Amino acid sequence: MLADPERLGYCRRDQIERPFNKLKGGAARGTMQRSRIVPIRFGHYTSASMSTHRRSGRWANLSLSFFLLCALLLVLMLMGGASRADAMGQVVVRGTTWLLVILCILFGSPPDMRQVRPVAMLLLAAFVLVLVQLVPLPPSVWQMLPGRANLGGIIDPLSWRPLAIVPGAAWNAASSLIVPFAVLLFLAGMEPRERAWLPGILLGLAAFSMIIGLLQFSGAGFANPFINDTPGQVAGMFANRNHFALFLALGCLIAPTWAFGNSRPGWRIPIALGLLILFAMTILASGSRAGILVGVPGIGIGLFMARNGIRRMLRHAPRWMFPAILVGVVALIAIFILLLVAADRAVSIDRAFALDRAEDMRTRGLPTVLAMVSLYFPAGSGFGGFDPMFRMHEPFELLKPTYFNHAHNDFLEIALDGGLPGVLLLAAAIGWWLIASIRAWRGDTSYATARLGSALLLLIFMASMLDYPARTPMMMAVIVIAASWLNASADFRAKTAARVDRLA
Repeated sequence: MLADPERLGYCRRDQIERPFNKLKGGAARGTMQRSRIVPIRFGHYTSASMSTHRRSGRWANLSLSFFLLCALLLVLMLMGGASRADAMGQVVVRGTTWLLVILCILFGSPPDMRQVRPVAMLLLAAFVLVLVQLVPLPPSVWQMLPGRANLGGIIDPLSWRPLAIVPGAAWNAASSLIVPFAVLLFLAGMEPRERAWLPGILLGLAAFSMIIGLLQFSGAGFANPFINDTPGQVAGMFANRNHFALFLALGCLIAPTWAFGNSRPGWRIPIALGLLILFAMTILASGSRAGILVGVPGIGIGLFMARNGIRRMLRHAPRWMFPAILVGVVALIAIFILLLVAADRAVSIDRAFALDRAEDMRTRGLPTVLAMVSLYFPAGSGFGGFDPMFRMHEPFELLKPTYFNHAHNDFLEIALDGGLPGVLLLAAAIGWWLIASIRAWRGDTSYATARLGSALLLLIFMASMLDYPARTPMMMAVIVIAASWLNASADFRAKTAARVDRLA
């Protein structure tokens, strides 16, 4: 902005020295001092106007991959909270994802796959495994596979069939992987400073879903036509309240890191504390028992990861201040939770105490699932086909008006669907996570983002033992982002740490 030439202002010398050097042929180059403050006339840009110019230039220099990833995350938040293949949102999500991928290929910068190589290899291996299950096999070979002999009277014995007993479900499983592939492509094309904004973006998405959940909790009757949600259930933008509670638990983990990962937290502290309390209360209001199991460690690990930032902020305060603040935060959360329980609105706790293991479908269906795993191992029954396969083996005493759509234990379901190759791929993924996590937690403060990725994947692993969150497109995207953080090289961590103070 131009001002009156007679008014004087003050500006850092390095903000005005370079343009003058160009005009004077570099004559004043030797007088440059970055820390010196000099008066200038407002006939030129002042420090404030230059700062505004730099901020606008920073947004203008963002990569196309960053905008494409933000657009995809928005679509996933609105329509990617379901796992069923017949949900309306699946068509929109996959069509939009393909469109964004094409735009990235045509107009985006070449991706740097070095930062995401192990993640890309695991994802590619999963895709190849699903495709292999769709390769037609001769009748003699197909009937030799475990569990196929009993299907001879149902299927034409002379027809070539793929390993997957339900080929349509396997095709759907293969096509669903476009979402994590797209997220990986966009991440590989982003700059370190753009990736440093992702924790704040994910926290904002968790807060948005929480607001929708609170509207449902208040009786507003919000329904999402793009997912197969249950009327009257507090599930936010997800079809399953367990997945919603997990997403809020991830928010509990991100909020303290987002606030205290900056050397000047300032306004972030009250926002993070408020979100932490609201996330915890909404998890209890959702009625998700699994949400309690991931919400408590989410809060604990989040506060533990923020300890260095809190200590840095309190470096001039008495020593007793740090533990006092931690105890105060935990006590404040506990008070709000007790108020929720006293008001008889903590549905998750009520369902946990009212749980009858004899009536819980997870417990009743587990013997049948284990028998199916044993029957089809080591070839597997085919990805995505649990529902029709379970109906074939469902005993009479488990019949009910509703159906058992998944094993509610993704580790067992991968063993059932993928057989030995699926188990080996799962073991490789967990082994990589474990090795990378040990390296991250043993490192210095430059590993903060990697530790966050490790903790996010830990909560998702815990939730996958009781449900199937990784089968929703939104969670697929979160898993890839967390894995890319965990895999970040030392050079990327150093660049991210140098720019953390400028997070938006």
